[in-house]
Amino acid sequence: MKRKIEAEVVRSLAQFPVVGLVGPRQSGKTTLAKQIAKTSAKDSIYLDLEKPSDLAKLEDAELYFGRHTDKLIILDEVQRRPDVFPLLRALVDTSKKKGRFLLLGSAAPDLTRQASESLAGRIVYHELNPFTLADIKPTAANLDRLWQRGGFPLSYLAAHERDSFRWREAFIQTYLERDLPQLGLRVPAAALRRFWTMLAHSHGQLWNGAKIAAGLGVSNPTVRHYLDILQDTFVVRQLPPYHANTKKRLIKSPKVYLRDSGILHTLLHLPESNDLLGHPIVGASWEGWVIEQVLAIVPGTWQASFYRTSAGAEIDLVLARANERIAIEIKHSLDPRPSKGFWIALADLGAVRAYVIYPGKERYPLAPNVEVLPATQLRLVQ
Repeated sequence: MKRKIEAEVVRSLAQFPVVGLVGPRQSGKTTLAKQIAKTSAKDSIYLDLEKPSDLAKLEDAELYFGRHTDKLIILDEVQRRPDVFPLLRALVDTSKKKGRFLLLGSAAPDLTRQASESLAGRIVYHELNPFTLADIKPTAANLDRLWQRGGFPLSYLAAHERDSFRWREAFIQTYLERDLPQLGLRVPAAALRRFWTMLAHSHGQLWNGAKIAAGLGVSNPTVRHYLDILQDTFVVRQLPPYHANTKKRLIKSPKVYLRDSGILHTLLHLPESNDLLGHPIVGASWEGWVIEQVLAIVPGTWQASFYRTSAGAEIDLVLARANERIAIEIKHSLDPRPSKGFWIALADLGAVRAYVIYPGKERYPLAPNVEVLPATQLRLVQ
């Protein structure tokens, strides 16, 4: 499948000597990198740094890279060799060629911190999400499939719902027992699985570390550490509250979402669509899924947050850039009329435009600069 981000990565390779591609495991980074290499005008070399045979090739990395200065070198799971970053800086400073290295990684902070320290001004990053509406034909059937199964390619493309569910169960187990230890994160798998499940039950709610810590029988700093691990490996999104210079009393805690709806449904044991539609989590699941779809298509110059006051004025997603603000309310209903709190919040924010996203088919205005928009038309939010 053609990924929307492919053209952006190719453009970056034409402008920068080093390009970083980060994202969760199994999101398709390796497949995308190999596809880019296949269509590239220059020859390429792919090294998987989880394979001993490929790691051995970098015993003398300077010598190895020096023999392939005319090739695109792809380093997969590059965070396993942090010592290579200073060498990359020296090599790209010696030769100003563009598109020399494509670095793939599954742990954002490690990769960006290590690379930023050594490659400032020489590298640009792209984040590869699992499939979004930008990657597939945005029909109602595909939308339902993507929401139910999530966007991991092998889950979304599975022949049957039961096969998709089994893949996600295996992914969670592998992530806990193999992937996290390989990333150097030493947390008991059972404890993190319980924490992950508790997050699933509070998906879309304000972060309450004290409550979760009490439920797990651990300290507040420990659950904060767990949350950071899941965020750093692209599993969880913390949506911060919107801060404005108003006299309103604003909520200060972030809202927490599991980024992939399929993983959320698996942790809650909702293997089929009917199970989800009959579960109390359905509205929060839809809200989190829409947020991920929106953030996958809007430019990175927009800052995302939510707005809520202690008096009850609330908007699910606020996109802010300079003096512009876009307000997005999310409703899992064919009658998506927003509450009074939405209109109050809209006045507080002074948004240039607003959307109410719903699972219906018709697009229509609610008020000046406020539209009801089907989820299949999310591309219009840009």
